[in-house]
Formats: sequence, C-alpha cells, structure tokens
Amino acid sequence: MSPGLPAASELPRVAARLEHDGLVLRLLLDAPPTNVLDTEMVRSLRKAVRAARDLPDLRLLVFTGAGDHFSYGASVEEHLPDRVAGMLAEFHGLFRDLMETDVPTLAYVRGRCLGGGLELASFCDWLWAEETATLGQPEIKLGVFAPLGSLLLPWRCGAQATGLLLTGEAVDAITALTMGLADHVVPTEDGTTILDRWIRDHLLPLSPSSLRRARRAARWSFHRTLAGDLEALEQFYLEDLMATPDAEEGIRAFLEKRNPEWSGAGDAVGGSES
Repeated sequence: MSPGLPAASELPRVAARLEHDGLVLRLLLDAPPTNVLDTEMVRSLRKAVRAARDLPDLRLLVFTGAGDHFSYGASVEEHLPDRVAGMLAEFHGLFRDLMETDVPTLAYVRGRCLGGGLELASFCDWLWAEETATLGQPEIKLGVFAPLGSLLLPWRCGAQATGLLLTGEAVDAITALTMGLADHVVPTEDGTTILDRWIRDHLLPLSPSSLRRARRAARWSFHRTLAGDLEALEQFYLEDLMATPDAEEGIRAFLEKRNPEWSGAGDAVGGSES
C-alpha cells in the first residue's frame, strides 16, 4: 500500500500504484482479459480518485488496463432495466468525482477501448493509444446510446463523433489520431517508455499547485456544461430510452448471443433538448 491511498483490499478489480517518486498515480483496470467497468470496479476507481485529492505533490493520474486491452466497457448485464439506474448513477459518479479532482488525467490505451472504456479515456486530458489499439462506442448496436460518449466525443472530435455514435463502428489508432479522438499514437513495443519520458519532461518539473489550477481553468467551461448536460441525458436515457422495447431487446439479445428483433415501438422521441 502506498501512503495516502486505500489498501489493496479496498480496491477490488483496480490496482493503484504511485510512480515517479510519488508524483504520478497509475490506476490499473485489473480484471483481464476484458477489464469490464462493472459497479465493483467503478467504486474502486472512485475511492482512488478521491484519495488523489489528498496527495498534494501529484502531477498526473494515469488510467490503463491490465493485459491486452484497456476495457471492453461497462457491464452489459448492469444495463438491464432493473439495474441500469444504479449502474448509471455509480458510473457517472466517477466522472463527477473526476470533475472535482483537479489533478490532470491521462489514459494509456492498448487493444480494445470500447463503450464505457472509451468514455473514461475520452474524458482524460490526454488519450495515448498504442498503434494496434481500436476505439469505439458500440452502444447503438445494443439498442441504447452512450450518455457520456454523446457529450465527450463531440468535444474531442467535433462532427466526426456522429459516425462513431450512430453506427457503433470502431476505428484504429491512426484514424482516432486524425479525428482528434486520440492525442498521441505510440509503437506497441516501447510506448510506455515514450510515455514515461514525456511525463518526466513535460509534467514533473511543474508546480503541482499551479498545475491543478491551470487544469481547472482549462476545463472550466467544459465541466460546467458537462455537469448540466449529463444530468439531462441520464434522465433522457432512463425515462425515455429505457421505456422502449428495443432498448431491453438489444441488451437481452447480446446476453443471449442472438440477433436482436427490433420492433420500432415507441419511436416518438420524448423529452426536450433544452
């Protein structure tokens, strides 16, 4: 256990480690091979993120995945009607915690980065991807949409986010870089070495207190907008989308490993965009 961090027993499915003489906190999504962001893992991440606020010398939070992949996303089982409200509250709570934590964040992505995994990576100040990584927001293929992805992807890559959100197709790392979804693409064999050198050169020499204030200022407008819009989209998801038969059908078809049978019922969209 590192000073100031929860004990390993308090962080199931997550490994937290201080690096660079305690100036960088690495949070490993530790449930290979797919590193699904289920409620247990999200709760562990929230504990670690909150603890980071009390580490005054910290310059960076790094999220990465154990094994060959960053994350396949949130738990599909937890999207079922009787569980989805609790799942969304916990998952979106992680991002609200991150908005209140001024330490800069970086996602280091290898392999697949999908669904909730891409939402986490996209929220970070920097998204680094290995050249063999694939990134996608496939929720629409399950008959649902990604509330956070619907806000984060347009922020990162503008109108090009529409294709990712409405088709669910994944893109490779170079395409993600061209779109603005990724900030850096690095070779698989020495990407972590390149990242460590970048951290030493660009972040470690800086004042931690000034860095946190600069980060808050840089994201001031975005965080204010995100906080309000996320609440509205969460309500739209739970009260409108989940009232349609196709939302449940898509989730159950995936879990039962069959093709969905869409009805199109309830296709008059309720709610308001304002």
